[in-house]
Formats: sequence, structure tokens, C-alpha cells
Amino acid sequence: MHDIEPFYNWRHIYVSEEDERSPFYGRAYSEFEFSQTVYNYYIHPQWDAFDSRTLYLKVLMADYEEKYAIIELMGEWNDAIENDIMFLKREVADTFMAEGITKFVLIAENVLNFHSSDKEYYQEWFDEVTEKDGWIVCLNMPEQTQHDFKGARLHRYIELMDIDNWRVYKPFHLFKKIDDLLSKRLE
Repeated sequence: MHDIEPFYNWRHIYVSEEDERSPFYGRAYSEFEFSQTVYNYYIHPQWDAFDSRTLYLKVLMADYEEKYAIIELMGEWNDAIENDIMFLKREVADTFMAEGITKFVLIAENVLNFHSSDKEYYQEWFDEVTEKDGWIVCLNMPEQTQHDFKGARLHRYIELMDIDNWRVYKPFHLFKKIDDLLSKRLE
């Protein structure tokens, strides 16, 4: 797991630790000191912690003019024990929503497991973004993880979507592709 790095090819466009509006502003990272773990496995030091012991993230892009954020997730999404959705909502999403972000792309291809609990934080987040014409999309979640997510009926609040080769897009083009796909589904 220590070899799984956050996607870095957009760093010339956006760096969350340099964004004064980001919840991760001012963070410093080591390339050599591995201190964070998911259970007993060390993870790459570029991942950001947000009060979860099993789920980490990296904000790849926040565009305040277009009102979207792209966030890559890694680890185990565990609402049952860790209440990860509460921390994700309160520590990250709320900060960005206070800055006008209403559309969220959560890249979940490195989310290994999902354990559900209550749906209240999902519904709250969904209600807050949809009243401002926003949405939440979970991109490329592994099939077994999607099964558990759908079993809890959380796909009513967070749209599950697969886009092959999302890394070839620039952030705005990925956002527009997702926004267009969602618009077509609604029509």
C-alpha cells in the first residue's frame, strides 16, 4: 500500500497545501517518512489525513469559479466503526462548500472496502449540494466496494460512475465530462 501515491499530474494546475481556501493549506509532507497507516500497512506520505484512521484523501483540484472539487480517496471507507462519512463531510466537504464548491468528484478506485452505517450525513451532504444545483459523484469505485455501497442504498445520494482512463483528462475536462453525463441522465 505504501506504493500507492495520489495522482500527481495535475500539480502544475493545483496544489491543495498551497490553496488558502483548502482544509489542507500549509501542510508539509515528507517523501521518506512513512507515518500513516491503514490498519498495519503504511501508506504513502502524500495522502492527507482528516480524522479517519482508515480512509485518506488528496484534493487533486478545487476550482472555485466552476464550483467543483476532485478528491482522490484511499483506504477503507468505514462508516460503521470510524464514521468516515461524518469526518469527510465535516472536515473536508463543509470547508469547500463554505467557499462555494457544490460539485464533488470522489475518485474511489483505491477504496478497498466499504462498511455502512447511517445515511444521515450522505443525505445532508446531498441535500446541501442539490439545493445549489450541485452533485456528488464517486468515480471508479471497485465492484466489490460498489456492491456494499449499493446494498446500503447510498447511491441515491452519491452517484456511482465509471470513466476509463480518467487520468488522461485535464481537471476541467473530467469535470465537464461528468457534468454532461449527469445532465443527460436527468433529461
